[in-house]
Amino acid sequence: MSMIGKKVEEFTAQAYRNGEFIEVSEKNLIGNWSILCFYPADFTFVCPTELEDLQEQYHELKSLGVDVFSCSTDTHFTHKAWHDTSEAIGKINYTMIGDPSHHISRIFDVLDEEQGLAQRGTFIIDPDGIVQAMEINADGIGRDASTLIDKIKAAQYVRTYPGEVCPAKWKESGETLKPSFDLVGKI
Repeated sequence: MSMIGKKVEEFTAQAYRNGEFIEVSEKNLIGNWSILCFYPADFTFVCPTELEDLQEQYHELKSLGVDVFSCSTDTHFTHKAWHDTSEAIGKINYTMIGDPSHHISRIFDVLDEEQGLAQRGTFIIDPDGIVQAMEINADGIGRDASTLIDKIKAAQYVRTYPGEVCPAKWKESGETLKPSFDLVGKI
């Protein structure tokens, strides 16, 4: 079931961020653009490479007005332990949400029920709390966080300029399209 166009449902969870335990809810995903990045588990193999890569894009994402969250079915305590012991994860400045109840993973339909782990799902959420983009990868396929920059810019552009759309490989300042009767069959 696609989450595109759906509003984020209510949730409350514990998280780890910058040496502190905090509480987060769906309200944290409203008011700004947000990226919510699910991953299977702490202390694994592909996951730290993805989360470190996401951190490498963090400052540019923040400059675009984007809040970044990662989430796994581990606890916030496990996130802290991982942050304290892994060189890659120790670099992370964004919020790491714990979802041991699997509630958030079920909301976003990324829970592998058999394993009790979240799949590799990435969601771009607009300031109204509506999912605008999503990607879900198999466990063995790591994501490239740099692709989120262009997706965010495209989503922000389309929101700012209703009636225009961004074609494939669109880059900021690139040409957009204005769907109309006259454009049908001309691309």
